Amino acid sequence: MSERIVIVGGGLAGLRCAERLRELRFDGELVIVGNEPELPYHRPALSKQLLTGTTNPAEMALARIDEIDAEWRFNTPATHLQPGRQIVHLPGAEELRYDGLVLACGVEPRRLSGIPHGHPRVVVVRTLADAAELRDNLAADHGPVAVLGSGFIGCEVAASLRETGREVTVIGRSAQLLGEVVGKHIGQKLSALHRSRGVRLALGASIENWQTTANGLRLRSSDGWILDVSCVVVAVGTVPSISWLRGAKLPLDDGVVCAPTCHVLGMGNIVAAGDVAQWPNLRFDETPRRVEHWLNAVEMGRAAAENLLAGPQSSRPFAPVPRFWSEQHGMRIQAGGIPKLGTDTVALASPVGGERPVTGFVRKGRLVGVVGLDSPSAVLHWTTEIAEQNPVRHQGETEPADAPIAVDHARRHRGARRGRRDVVAGG
Repeated sequence: MSERIVIVGGGLAGLRCAERLRELRFDGELVIVGNEPELPYHRPALSKQLLTGTTNPAEMALARIDEIDAEWRFNTPATHLQPGRQIVHLPGAEELRYDGLVLACGVEPRRLSGIPHGHPRVVVVRTLADAAELRDNLAADHGPVAVLGSGFIGCEVAASLRETGREVTVIGRSAQLLGEVVGKHIGQKLSALHRSRGVRLALGASIENWQTTANGLRLRSSDGWILDVSCVVVAVGTVPSISWLRGAKLPLDDGVVCAPTCHVLGMGNIVAAGDVAQWPNLRFDETPRRVEHWLNAVEMGRAAAENLLAGPQSSRPFAPVPRFWSEQHGMRIQAGGIPKLGTDTVALASPVGGERPVTGFVRKGRLVGVVGLDSPSAVLHWTTEIAEQNPVRHQGETEPADAPIAVDHARRHRGARRGRRDVVAGG
């Protein structure tokens, strides 16, 4: 019998993992099991181009079914895992045997108590089906829309709705938009940008009462204000899709807990990749974390494939410098590293003229994150600096002493590096 690798998850991480397995000459069976009825698609477009009508679902596909020698199992949620038997259970009591397993099952929208998720005017934006439901709601009624959540998805949806001329209110518990992700200073700038484009911000508040009306919903906040809307978009975050793994005796926390090499702890033939994987990035520390960014799904999917074939003893740690971006009201927000690790911030100049300074996030004297607004060259430059200041350490290796001059040293030598080719891409 030929070897069989099963990938649970038909999204970006699963796709890039499958591609890398074939690039590495894995010639056994390859089975990709996914919940959705479509091939992997460009998910960030759901809250941007698809919502504004500048693209359509057919243009969002990332692959054709004949591009990878694999068996695609669409609309097929995995229901249970038995690692001891090397079996993935599927609907209808089907048992799918594997020799190697990749967990790339992603995340699902967080469901908070008190929100009427079954209401036809309450939607999330996670899948193509979700986006279609939202577009149907918008087409049926041209009234105001509320966006519950002040993170990236909520902000992108709000910006897209304003582009189409809709009246929109963002409701969030934080004091500024994206403040917990990009820092207070940039959060304030983004809040001002949204207000200038006509987005109403109801921040520092939560919804205490939901009431159905003839034209949609009436929302009553903890501050006492009342808002009548035709539709509510819920964007309050995600949770890892790990409920089907309960009882499988895998290490589960905020995701599937992995070693630095993407191998699930204690499992030599199971790796995880993408949003569901919680692993220690040894470039920064030994704390397992999840990273929900597009580029991380690409890079981790490929790394998981390489390390699954290599085996735990011959694998290399997956230790990227994370990068992510968002576009809102025509402004590009770019980031590198892990800004939330910073305990202090510093303004960093761009290596080229005409760009705004970017915000650097510093921990123990080292640059660990950077965020910029419409400053691509500066973000690329300082992301490269993050990699240099945070070399990959071996697991268990003592963390270097504080380096209070690291950022100042990098700033003084910025001019000498202007001719060097930047090797870290955004996205």
